[in-house]
Amino acid sequence: MLKCSICINDERVTRILIIDGKPICKECKAYLEHPPNKEKIREELEEILRKVDKAIVAYSGGKDSTVALYLAKVKYGIDVEAVMVDHGFMASQAIENAKRIAEHLNVPLTIIKKDYSDIFREALLKAKSPCRKCSKRTMEILRKYAIEHGYRYIITGHELPFGHHPYRIMSGGVLQIRMLSMMSEEERLSILRELPFEFPELPGYTTNCLILGPALERYWEKHGYSFEHRRIAALVRYGLMSKEKALRKVEKPKVPEWQWRLVQEKLGIMIKPL
Repeated sequence: MLKCSICINDERVTRILIIDGKPICKECKAYLEHPPNKEKIREELEEILRKVDKAIVAYSGGKDSTVALYLAKVKYGIDVEAVMVDHGFMASQAIENAKRIAEHLNVPLTIIKKDYSDIFREALLKAKSPCRKCSKRTMEILRKYAIEHGYRYIITGHELPFGHHPYRIMSGGVLQIRMLSMMSEEERLSILRELPFEFPELPGYTTNCLILGPALERYWEKHGYSFEHRRIAALVRYGLMSKEKALRKVEKPKVPEWQWRLVQEKLGIMIKPL
């Protein structure tokens, strides 16, 4: 099986080309042909953040959104409100983290309760990723909240920029800012060590979601690889995570029985790994 010589992609996940005698995936080929100016992206992010007076932080209680909240409040002095959209399958530890960190940083926390059972039930039954639909719905809820409460900016904890920019303009003129654009995992972890953040023991690349582990396990059984593979490969491509750590992140997860039982009960389905 051909494996990309730059990131962790292989033939299971995407097309691998031979370029100058080396296997390179099509994503890395595009990256090499149009490399992002990392320093320019960081400078653009700094320039935008200097203009932000107040914003909401999309706060899941996970590690990345916690770092984003800390930076917005402490480093940039932005008047922030942490807004969590609880889709019904947030780990209790994540909600506890969110409350503890918000209190520690003296930031108001708003929790909006929604039911994403339709997205998660379909994902598990069909053995596919729920993440894109989940993220899209959450960002739309946050966009509407921002407009209703007079916010022009939504800060998120994403580390990969939108192409060559750390922001995008949403409907209604709301600007989404990816606060952690081009920030390595080690940089993020160094900030977390200074905060009262506790890492939940959850399967998959998550510190907040109870659905991700079961969805990954089902997908792995059907397709033989992780639906997180290409996203994590991008972190390697951008130099934000080592290959060794990335490969561990995309291994097949083992979901504990209590988590499977809880998810099935909440969704009203009887299902097991394929």
